[in-house]
Amino acid sequence: MMNLKILADRYEVQQQLGKKAGRRTFLANDLVTGKSVIVKLLAFSSDFEWDDLKLFEREAQTLKSLSHSHIPAYLDYFEVNSSRYKGFALVQTYIPAQTLEQYLQAGRKFTEIEVKEIAKAVLEILIYLHELNPPVVHRDIKPSNILLGERSGNSVGSVYLIDFGSVQTILAAEGGTRTVVGTYGYMPQEQFGGRTVPASDLYSLGATLIFLVTGTHPADLPQKDFRIQFQQVANLSPNFAKWLEQITEPSLEKRFSTATQALIALEQPTYQPKYKDITALNIGKPAGSKIQLTKNEDTLEIIIPPVGFQSSMVFVGFFAIAWYSFILFWTIGVLSAHFPTNIGLTHCTN
Repeated sequence: MMNLKILADRYEVQQQLGKKAGRRTFLANDLVTGKSVIVKLLAFSSDFEWDDLKLFEREAQTLKSLSHSHIPAYLDYFEVNSSRYKGFALVQTYIPAQTLEQYLQAGRKFTEIEVKEIAKAVLEILIYLHELNPPVVHRDIKPSNILLGERSGNSVGSVYLIDFGSVQTILAAEGGTRTVVGTYGYMPQEQFGGRTVPASDLYSLGATLIFLVTGTHPADLPQKDFRIQFQQVANLSPNFAKWLEQITEPSLEKRFSTATQALIALEQPTYQPKYKDITALNIGKPAGSKIQLTKNEDTLEIIIPPVGFQSSMVFVGFFAIAWYSFILFWTIGVLSAHFPTNIGLTHCTN
């Protein structure tokens, strides 16, 4: 571990919790408040990349704007400039809980009821994040980024979402360079292409839950048409298995589109989203057709452009002109002819 004792004359390092390229995570004691805190450090090392700093600063700014009891709170951000270490530090609240990954490594098994509780808790956090303006997408939901507190009565324990180092707002995604981040096995197809939407977090959550019910990393499970095949190794109720299939659908159109929708479907297994009938309609348009279809959750818009010129229309046009000309001249001829003189007129009087 780096020779770091006290940072910013305030945070006394206790122990290292995590380490990856250019980053360190420490448990520290805040000498001002006396409370334990988490200090994340980004170092200017030989493998430093500017994208790392961009993501680190985005994490700090995002945490600063969030206010949720099950997300670590932003406390401080400062530059570190010592003889042994140069970089930046982000300080956030410490949550005394273990990650789902730590529980799995310790051999803990989760029941279907417990997995559903965890799913509901994370979905409620995602509803908060995705309904912000602009929406915040975590982009790296996995067992090591979900904390689970001790059991409380019949509850599985409090659930927390941590590590916003890959976070992205929708506005940031729409403008500027896209950075592909995430963890293999938990990333949906669209994320590999640099595109991230709120439904991308739903896929990652689903893959995490599959790990909980199977005990196997999702990347190590067989796949068919990019769908994770978990049913054979998990003893689940049909409704929950179907729900997991839908939340991990490779196709965005078939996956739940919002965390609210996924939560309702989890709590009400008979629930069917309004768009399903439209989604199921998969009829291809004829080759060369210029008809445009625009579909969302509530509406289906069909735009039919004016028909362009076709050679077959020439014959139809000449025929129409000839026919209507004949009708016109015939009508004029009839109207201009003299009435027959032998038509008798009878005048009736009372």
